[in-house]
Amino acid sequence: MHNITLGYAFCGSFCTISQSLKELEELSRLDIRIIPIMSQTVFGTDTRFGSAEALKEKVVSLCGGEIIHTVPGAEPIGPRKLLDILVVSPCTGNTLAKIALGITDTPVTMAVKAHLRNDRPVVLGIATNDALGASAKNIGLLQNAKNIYFIPYGQDDALGKPASLVCDFKKTRQTVESALSGKQLQPLLIA
Repeated sequence: MHNITLGYAFCGSFCTISQSLKELEELSRLDIRIIPIMSQTVFGTDTRFGSAEALKEKVVSLCGGEIIHTVPGAEPIGPRKLLDILVVSPCTGNTLAKIALGITDTPVTMAVKAHLRNDRPVVLGIATNDALGASAKNIGLLQNAKNIYFIPYGQDDALGKPASLVCDFKKTRQTVESALSGKQLQPLLIA
């Protein structure tokens, strides 16, 4: 995987952002260009997991460019064909629902919509406590959607959070490589 432009978007599953950030760091070592994207929530919210400013500084240093963090900022991704592939990781249940229903009211959902118009792959790294509940139908819809690929996922705490699913962030690069070839990385469900 080299000489491509990869969009890398963060949504507000704050407890998993550090895992996603490690994968972004790995990808940044490759011969690729990375355009960072953040939801407004991630871009502007300090949490017990860290400050928004520290996260933004780390992402900018890894990617070497400014973060897209507005809907108007994400819209040109489509008409300008800025990306070869787009990763949304972590992808929350809220974002899953919006993508499944074509709602484009955040920088991340606009980036997905704009990118998909070019018939190019989107990789979703789900992290949501309601994946086997209210979000299950949206996962099902997206698993059947053209150009949508998932980082393999499984239950992260079957007893404590029985409806929760989280992707295996360490499989991000493999999933990207597979998606660029038009294939879903298997196995999709992990124990």
